[in-house]
Amino acid sequence: MIKLKPFKAVRPPKEYVEEIAARPYDVLNSAEAKAEAGEKSLLHITKPEINFDPIANEYAGEVYEKGKECFQKWVENGWLVQDDTEKYYIYAQTMDGRTQYGLTACTSAEDYESGKIKKHELTRKDKENDRIRHVDIQNANIEPVFLSYPDVAEMNSLVASIVETQNAEYDFTSSDGFRHQLWIVDNPEYIERITEIFESVPALYIADGHHRTAAAAAVAKMRRLQNPDHRGDEEYNWFMAVIFPESHLKIIDYNRLVKDLNGLSVEQFIDRLNGDFTVEKKSSTETYKPAGLHNFSMYIAGSWYSLTAKEGTYNDSDPVGGLDVTVLSGLVLDRILDIKDLRTSKRIDFVGGIRGLEALSKRVDSGEMAVAFALYPVSMRQLINIADAGEIMPPKTTWFEPKLRSGLTIHTLF
Repeated sequence: MIKLKPFKAVRPPKEYVEEIAARPYDVLNSAEAKAEAGEKSLLHITKPEINFDPIANEYAGEVYEKGKECFQKWVENGWLVQDDTEKYYIYAQTMDGRTQYGLTACTSAEDYESGKIKKHELTRKDKENDRIRHVDIQNANIEPVFLSYPDVAEMNSLVASIVETQNAEYDFTSSDGFRHQLWIVDNPEYIERITEIFESVPALYIADGHHRTAAAAAVAKMRRLQNPDHRGDEEYNWFMAVIFPESHLKIIDYNRLVKDLNGLSVEQFIDRLNGDFTVEKKSSTETYKPAGLHNFSMYIAGSWYSLTAKEGTYNDSDPVGGLDVTVLSGLVLDRILDIKDLRTSKRIDFVGGIRGLEALSKRVDSGEMAVAFALYPVSMRQLINIADAGEIMPPKTTWFEPKLRSGLTIHTLF
């Protein structure tokens, strides 16, 4: 049983939403955020180091306080206004003609602690602590967590009915070409039924935002321990998420670039690959995209290759062992190139498929990298199976696009 509740969102008036809405804090570095942030941009709150000249250390105490100060200023200026009653919100994103509809709601920190909100990635303590400080000092979940759940036909029908019969509160296209729409759900019958529907959902799955989820749960635990009159219904026990049905989400490829061939010549490297892969040279002018699971594309020395893992080199009955990131890591990155830890190695870089395969070949052609590998995308079903098994995916396995736009709704902890 999943616990959800509506909440009184702090959000922009219609006339300010496009100026305030911003990309998530973790897809921009500080310089990019400073260049992108207009006067009212939420980036002043989510990446407050950009308010200093020069840009300050993002982990400095005064930076966290500046984020709080900006949040208060945005409210005082009327750029952010809190709804007067608790509501749910339907958030739709359209990319390349495909629309995904999610429910913006408050989810339970207790459900995360008990394992009903399931993870598939490890978190880094430094990044987790950073998010804890942001949430605690600002007293709010400024940005939502990105969750998924197995489809429920009634919920899909209910959402469809809402978007077909109501006008969207927000409807705009961001600078990256993605459309964003938000509908307000304030009908008491709808609110009650949505809450009831999720009581029959066995689990939610973190798609993106593992550090934000862990931080929200940590702040809830901290506040619980600090409050001698804790009841369990306080607002700090909940955190904001956008929850999409499994069928609406599409994971795109997350690719690898390696700086050197571990002392091997190109010919020696390809010869080593032949032991575990069927290697086919494709083209020097046209990109080659993986055709399916266990097929990889490789760009090296000006040409594209197809690599197909041979039978016996992977285990499809193992949720993690059958992943192509596991196959590539074990057979190539570790065994041949001697890259043991993807989290710490300085010889490897990762590029989301949203940038296209040409982004791989350009970096190899420039001499910056020696070889590039493109992988077939992980499926939502693979992600769910891994989370259900209590397993952890290798680093940099999933890339979701479009990213949630921050600033459409904010959840305060009081």
